[in-house]
Amino acid sequence: GKLLWTFHTIPDRGSEGVWATQDATGRDMHRDIAAEKAQLPKGRKFEATLGGGVWMTPAVDLKTRTIFFVVGNPSPDLYGVERPGDNLYTDSMVAVDLDSGKYKWHFQYVAHDVWDLDAASPPILVDAKDKDGNVIPAVIHGGKTGHVYVHDRKDGKLIRFSEAMVPQGGVWTLPTPQGARMELGANGGVEWSPMAFSPKTNFAYAVNLIQPMTYHVEATQYPDGKLWLGGAFKTIPGVPQTGNVTAVDVNTGKIAWQAKTDQPMIGGISVTGGDLAFAGEGNGSFKAYDARSGKVLWTYQCGAGVNAPPVTYMVDGKQYIAVGAGGNTQIDFKRGNSVFVFSLPE
Repeated sequence: GKLLWTFHTIPDRGSEGVWATQDATGRDMHRDIAAEKAQLPKGRKFEATLGGGVWMTPAVDLKTRTIFFVVGNPSPDLYGVERPGDNLYTDSMVAVDLDSGKYKWHFQYVAHDVWDLDAASPPILVDAKDKDGNVIPAVIHGGKTGHVYVHDRKDGKLIRFSEAMVPQGGVWTLPTPQGARMELGANGGVEWSPMAFSPKTNFAYAVNLIQPMTYHVEATQYPDGKLWLGGAFKTIPGVPQTGNVTAVDVNTGKIAWQAKTDQPMIGGISVTGGDLAFAGEGNGSFKAYDARSGKVLWTYQCGAGVNAPPVTYMVDGKQYIAVGAGGNTQIDFKRGNSVFVFSLPE
């Protein structure tokens, strides 16, 4: 239990970044860089502004002794005046030395995030084609932005990003005091839900939420350890909230197949060597998909929201699939307290 090293996801002043005006896909984020730079001497200390939590587990490359993790959003979520600059290393994938914690590289998806579109879903180590068609060690991440990002594991260079898995209407519309609508709501895209990858199909599998929201910004002071949004984001009455299960070819960025769902998808997905993908839904349905085509092969009703990533394991040569059905408070799916285990009959 001895602490070996610490890496700070919010560096001190002097690490304002490159003042990026575009997101990872090249779209304008409508930043007022001049206003941010003018605010910089007045702003809070970076480490005091907080944010930058690491939501989920890292990926570890033992060969290169590198650990990869993604970092959450800056705080306050929507009121960016308090935090001028790119707000490193929020909304980023970061690689550090496994033994020392020394920084290796980072890639920021959304600089100076004022939409709560942080990086949360855990990274996955894969082999993927680079831009020249050579297969290299890569690392992928499914973003709340609705894209799967493929990076060179060596230096973090973005090789490609996928086609959008969710609607992008009004993307990077700035929050206003009156409220501004953005089709890409604060939940994503891919929330904290783990993706899955199959080396047989070269597909990354992701579950997505589609929740258009209205973003309201408000100038608020730091509330001493309490939730600090700097406004609010709300779903829109009468606007459907849905989701999907999506398979993305990591070698091309193209969507291979997509299965739509009647409710937002949060929890995760697993894939097996037998070309089966498994994912649960908030309505209690647990589904098996053909991993190559997306065809639903069977469904089991669990009686509560299946909002957890399934796992697969072997015992005495027999394969099992297990998943928890506990519901979700964030989207108010039915609560439960059961674990379901599936296998083929003898």
